[in-house]
Order: sequence, then C-alpha cells, then structure tokens
Amino acid sequence: MAKTIITYGTFDMFHVGHLNLLRRLNEMADRVIVGVSTDEFNIGKGKKVLIPYEQRADIVSAIQYVDLVIPEKSWEQKLSDVKEYQVDTFAIGKDWEGKFDFLSDLCEVVYLDRTDSISTTDLKRSLKRFLSISQKDLSQAFEVLEMLRRDLS
Repeated sequence: MAKTIITYGTFDMFHVGHLNLLRRLNEMADRVIVGVSTDEFNIGKGKKVLIPYEQRADIVSAIQYVDLVIPEKSWEQKLSDVKEYQVDTFAIGKDWEGKFDFLSDLCEVVYLDRTDSISTTDLKRSLKRFLSISQKDLSQAFEVLEMLRRDLS
C-alpha cells in the first residue's frame, strides 16, 4: 500500500531549504502532497509574499519530489485534507512542534529539522538591506572597486 505524506508552506523565494524538505518527504513516502499557502491566507496571517500564489504553486509542482500541489486556504483545512487524501503522515518544520499534534488521531505527525543557515525570512531581510543601499553608496563602492582594479593591473 502506497504511503502518502502531506506538508504545508508558503514557499516564497524558493531556496535549498525548501528543496531539502521536499526531497526528504519523498524519501519518507510514495506520494508527496504539498499545500501551498494562497496569497489571501498569507494576508490573513499578516505575512507578505513576494511571489504570487500561482507562480509559487507552479514552482513547487515542477519539483520532481512532489506529486500533488493543493492550495492552502485556512488553518482548519488540514483536518479535512488528511481525511480526503488518505494521508499517512503529516510533516512540517520543527518550528511548529506541538501545534499539529491534534492530527495524530488521524495520521502520524512528524516535525522535521530545518536546513541550517537558510530561511525565507533571512533572505527577505538580506534583500531589504541590499535594496536600502543608496545609489550614491553604490557609485562610491564601484569607484573604489575600479581604483583597486587599476592598482592591481
């Protein structure tokens, strides 16, 4: 009998941590279902996304470890999804530990370690810092680099 696993996430700014999660899920089960949070659901959570839902869902769908992508529209749908898709295992990052134990009556609940030194939140912070660099600062930095290049030539 094929084992089905499900996870949920926003998957904004897809990175190696996302890929590692999906690869690991694929190793744990025969069928991997991913609930990608819709833009509306993210807004309700007070979360801003850079990439629209349709594009995030397309990216996740294209990953070889994923069999099915569904829209995540609410917190409550996890219960009905586990039943509807006959899920054997619900898996999510350890930062959610204990939050979904209520599903353990229906399936196994697993909290997975996250990939060290990578997160969408950190990427967004870095991008914000990068974008806050003024044109003047960039011009000065390029001038310094040009001087160094000439000195090394």
